[in-house]
Amino acid sequence: MKVVAFAGFSGAGKTTLIEQLIPLLRAQGLRVSVVKHAHHGLELDQPGKDTWRHREAGAYEVVAASPERLVLMREFERPTELSVHDLIRALHPGVDWVLVEGFRDCNLIKIEVWRASTGCAARYPDDAFVAAIATDSPGQMPETTLRPVLNLNHAPAVAAWLLDNEDRLEYVPEAFL
Repeated sequence: MKVVAFAGFSGAGKTTLIEQLIPLLRAQGLRVSVVKHAHHGLELDQPGKDTWRHREAGAYEVVAASPERLVLMREFERPTELSVHDLIRALHPGVDWVLVEGFRDCNLIKIEVWRASTGCAARYPDDAFVAAIATDSPGQMPETTLRPVLNLNHAPAVAAWLLDNEDRLEYVPEAFL
């Protein structure tokens, strides 16, 4: 499985880029999963629905399945921060690509998503795991770089970079134990 993280501050366009990359990779016959970190409470089920009622009643885990999907929800008894590697290990083993969002400081190879208009600092000058920068404002980057600069508004170019660099993005779980 290939794994790449998308790092950047809120509003930079990480979710939109990932949303555009998924069908491009799927069109290549690849199975794509996403690992997303949420900084605040995460709610997937709706009040009054069976899964919500079971969780509210105190179930540690609720697994719901239909012919189209499977959902696993687990309630932690106390706040627990899982690492990105914990979450990757929980994925189906037949996944070709994992696109990671929200683990800004993880030790995975990353594409930084950066927009000058957000006013946020760029991470690439200080983050050795940033392998490329996807931006809509290359002329305003705070430092020159030898890393590839990709057009944030052209997802096919980002997908092409991923596929061209897939050997570098092969995930070796043992390296992160």
